[in-house]
Amino acid sequence: MTILDSSVDPSVDTFDVSIVIVSFNTRAVLRECLESVERESAGLRVEVLVVDNHSSDASPEMIEREFPQVRLFRSDVNLGFASANNIALQAVRGRYPVLLNSDAFLRSGALTLAVQHMDENPSVGLAGARLVGRDDAWQPSARMFPSLLADFLVMTGLAAKFPQSRFFGSFDRTWADPLIPAETDWVPGAFSIIRPDALRKAGLFDPDFFLYSEEVDLCLRIRDAGYKIWYWPDIVVTHIGGESSRQVKSLDMSITGAQLVLWSIRSTLLYYRKHHGSAAWRAKMLRIALCRLVVLRNSFRRDLRRRARAAEYRKHIELIKQAWEDTHGGRVSPPRPW
Repeated sequence: MTILDSSVDPSVDTFDVSIVIVSFNTRAVLRECLESVERESAGLRVEVLVVDNHSSDASPEMIEREFPQVRLFRSDVNLGFASANNIALQAVRGRYPVLLNSDAFLRSGALTLAVQHMDENPSVGLAGARLVGRDDAWQPSARMFPSLLADFLVMTGLAAKFPQSRFFGSFDRTWADPLIPAETDWVPGAFSIIRPDALRKAGLFDPDFFLYSEEVDLCLRIRDAGYKIWYWPDIVVTHIGGESSRQVKSLDMSITGAQLVLWSIRSTLLYYRKHHGSAAWRAKMLRIALCRLVVLRNSFRRDLRRRARAAEYRKHIELIKQAWEDTHGGRVSPPRPW
């Protein structure tokens, strides 16, 4: 693996914010992301670090041509989200690192408010924003840690059916007013601002998580280090979602997104094994049992869509078993890139 870092401006030795962006074949939205950072940097000393995960769409060349002030790290392999972020986090010079997805765009005042809140709340180790789509539709922005109960409620559809219930809607906090700030368990990695002391105590991202669950694991370790995780809704970020993952191409991919499903299950098993031991096995069996119920309900229907759903969930069962084998029951991360 080779990492190439663009030159550093020696005239500036400190910044208010270090924006860290990981990109994989997202040139168009990455440009929009960087433009939003430029707009929202007024009044702040901001450095931008982009780690390119071996893109093939000329993203690095676009950065060098249109954003020469950006510190560009070019990897000759796809490191995944966690390891790529770690490369930049070890090189930041700002008072606060800010993780920003390449398909996320800062709205008015986002950076200024994020810095202000962190300055005023020294007990907060990591905080997130209110994520919305281009149409301003709310996205889950403050979540609770995974559990077997939460898995059951989400996978059975009960969480979606009763979103206003504190019980059924607990995982995504769909019952809560999204305009009210709140302490939470974890926030999505599309935008997060981090206190360096918290990161030093908790450690960087766990590289075992190639994609998915890495921010959950980091938030849990930051909380264990004695810091709080907060959601601040006055910080607004537009998030498209899934741009890098949509660029993954493999002969094993199907219309159901089999490869991404496999990666998600791998990360889930790694998370459960790391933090809950034998619960990894129970998480696997819960998923298999629920998938088998879906297969049973749909296999003998005349409706072709129902039968296709049964076939999809049979494939899902195969992926669960494969992920269990790939990770040795959640104990080992497969060789990268996944």
